[in-house]
Amino acid sequence: MKAASLKEIKFELAGLTQKELLEICLSLTKFKKENKELLTYLLFEASNEATFVKEIKIEISEQFSEINTTSYYFMKKSVRKILRNIKKYVRYSKKKQTEVELLIYFCKELKKMKPSMKNNTVLFNIYHRQVDAIRKVLSNLHEDLQFDYEEELNEL
Repeated sequence: MKAASLKEIKFELAGLTQKELLEICLSLTKFKKENKELLTYLLFEASNEATFVKEIKIEISEQFSEINTTSYYFMKKSVRKILRNIKKYVRYSKKKQTEVELLIYFCKELKKMKPSMKNNTVLFNIYHRQVDAIRKVLSNLHEDLQFDYEEELNEL
């Protein structure tokens, strides 16, 4: 089965009743966890971005505290998983400010991690790639926000 284009889907959805749209949305949530998470964000979290960011930061802290630090192999796997989750939440939000906040928080947590990420090339490179990504996104933000986040970035 070939998937329809976005334009075709948009056209078909425009012709449906509210009840039919509701049925389609509910059936989407049954198939993939990400669909359900996105719908949860759009319905409950999108109106209060600050609370959303705070909850994600708490989740990131918990994930960092649960990292198996017996070997750098396990640490790398866990750090990559945390970063994947952050990227997923950023995709849901689509706000550059949220992305910058979460990535800065990720870098701070990664820097605090014991044993130090400086002793491992892969973790060190992940850290620097995220710092570069933050700088890139910062250039698209408002000047006042750029200044505030630039100070935080310089602390890293």
